[in-house]
Amino acid sequence: MAVPRYNGRFGPIQAERLLWRAGFGPRRGEARALAKLGLDGAVQSLTRVTGAARMIGPEPHDDDGLPLAPTDAYGHDVLFALDRMVRSDQPARERLALSWHDWFATGDIGQVALNLGQFETFRRLGFGSFKDLFLAVTVDPAMLIWLSGIDNTKDAPNENYGREMMELFALGVDAGYSEDDVREQARSLTGWRTEWQDGVGYTNFHYDPDYYDTGSKTIFGTTGNYDWRDSCRLCLEHPAHPGYLVDRLWSYFFPIAPPRRTRSALIDRYNKSGRSIRPLIEAMLTHPLFYDGPRMVKPPLVQIAGMLRARGGGVQESSWVWVADDAGQRPFSPPNVAGWDEARWLDTARFSGRWSAGGVPVNASRAPDDGSYPADETAAEAVVKALAFWGKPTVSAPTRAQLINFANRVETIATADWQQSTYRGLRQNALRVLIASSPEYQTC
Repeated sequence: MAVPRYNGRFGPIQAERLLWRAGFGPRRGEARALAKLGLDGAVQSLTRVTGAARMIGPEPHDDDGLPLAPTDAYGHDVLFALDRMVRSDQPARERLALSWHDWFATGDIGQVALNLGQFETFRRLGFGSFKDLFLAVTVDPAMLIWLSGIDNTKDAPNENYGREMMELFALGVDAGYSEDDVREQARSLTGWRTEWQDGVGYTNFHYDPDYYDTGSKTIFGTTGNYDWRDSCRLCLEHPAHPGYLVDRLWSYFFPIAPPRRTRSALIDRYNKSGRSIRPLIEAMLTHPLFYDGPRMVKPPLVQIAGMLRARGGGVQESSWVWVADDAGQRPFSPPNVAGWDEARWLDTARFSGRWSAGGVPVNASRAPDDGSYPADETAAEAVVKALAFWGKPTVSAPTRAQLINFANRVETIATADWQQSTYRGLRQNALRVLIASSPEYQTC
């Protein structure tokens, strides 16, 4: 069964959407260059990367000009993650890692190095086998702390991970498993231990057979002396797994559910590929709905990183920590084990953070309002210049008309000679923030 394939024009506009949804938006001129590769060439240039990523652009630093210390300084873990999103020449790998961070949501466990290590696992395994990723996350130190794996013993089974591995990670809610399955999964997952070292925290994560429940367990109607590997295997062999994985992975690239035939074809591809992720993503990135379907809201971190990529700058100040938090997506701090709620990206509680995000790059490169700005710049010229500030993103005709209308209104109130330059400088800064807050820039 074949997955439907897009056969329309693949130009800069389509490449721009690809770069936003599969990465963090285009650098200047990147969409046009990517379009020249054609659909398959463009997609594979993002999904078939090898080796270590190369960082492009200025080195990151905090407000004091100091280099980042992500495991030692407050908020530097956020700045470090954002810097990778901005500067990596493997944006799809970084974007997929962010998606896995949402999928296997792990919050602040008090040891930043472990959170960063888990994110590196997402980078390394993100495009490969879901089985390998699932196994790695199950015994990942950050996850073992977050969902109580280190407290799960034969004498006191802890159900946290056993429940979430089915409900959130592999099968979904109401997938036909029972509370008995949760309890038996917990017993299978016993045996992982750690040590506490003052001044360091948890260390020496290891499997200790003395804490493993060696008794027989019954999971999904089958019985055996199952361990943590079997626990993962049984989830992946469950009939609900392929459909759950396809639906959730699809949701990271599309704002609507997959059509029935597409869903079936993707499930078939997943099963025949040995549970590989890359073939699924490539099929999704070449699907007709990817380019002809409705727009979707950019996650806050994606928009923030994309603005910095468009500017050709980087992480040069600490304010991004509170801006990301205010916008609703601070790395290593999901709201709960279910991850972020994408339906709330544009709610009234979070839009102020997105507005602030647009203002940070504008404030860093403000147009002068001291009388030195060109006093004869027209409204249309001002809009063109403001769009160029953001790398000439695509905006709709109605949005462009509203921007020009605003620019014209500024001129009508600039009546005194001294206002001609000053107000035009102020207008330029306002236009830049308005573009960053426009419907087209908030969506892709």
